[in-house]
Amino acid sequence: MRVGIGYDVHPFTDGRRLVLGGVEVEHDRGLGGHSDADVLAHAIIDALLGAGGMGDIGELFPDTEQLYRDADSLELLQTVVGRLANAGLRVANVDATVVMEAPRLAPHRQAIRARLAAALRVAPESVGVKATTGEGLGFVGRREGVAAIAVALLTSEG
Repeated sequence: MRVGIGYDVHPFTDGRRLVLGGVEVEHDRGLGGHSDADVLAHAIIDALLGAGGMGDIGELFPDTEQLYRDADSLELLQTVVGRLANAGLRVANVDATVVMEAPRLAPHRQAIRARLAAALRVAPESVGVKATTGEGLGFVGRREGVAAIAVALLTSEG
């Protein structure tokens, strides 16, 4: 078994969609970033890459590459899962927390779990998605952005 931790942050910005775990969430602002800025998928990608000893998201999908401009982060996640499979590793489970003041994640949780599970090639019950606020503190509390943290467990195929 191998464990990895991922963390990501993106600022809110006008004129963008808010995408979390591959699901578009209704909000007056989206997240800024080179790709679709799916902070949740990015944290999971880093957790998987860390567990697999494969570097980090910036190494694999650099923001200097136009190929990844506005990229669908679930497609990037599927690429990582494929690399893990080629290395003889598979996802056992992922647990993640999104930290934001608004909007509420609860109405979208099941759709997010289903989208992530499909990309990870696991059952939805192997994907934990939680949300919390910053209790009014820091950049999250000031509604300047969103953070996400994820833990991934990999096992050897066989």
